[in-house]
Amino acid sequence: MCRSIKTLHNFKPPATEEEIRASALQFVRKLSGFARPSKANELAFNRAVDQVAHAAHELLDSLVTNAPPRDREIEAARARARGQDRFRSSGAPRAAGG
Repeated sequence: MCRSIKTLHNFKPPATEEEIRASALQFVRKLSGFARPSKANELAFNRAVDQVAHAAHELLDSLVTNAPPRDREIEAARARARGQDRFRSSGAPRAAGG
């Protein structure tokens, strides 16, 4: 589940409200253990998502860097390549013994 939380700092164009909210939702899901809360927990769950999204906005707005902004397409291609490598290596036959 945590793989769904993406780095949002220092991209051009900057992170959207939807991206920040999606990361906040994944974070709250991980903390709570709920993909979807029960009706009894829905208000607390949604409030937590709102608060985490607000904190994420404040964090992203206050961070500074001298590095040039990263390109979303290049980063997405790198992530796809890492995923392919991970799945390719996990399907490799294992050596006998040890």
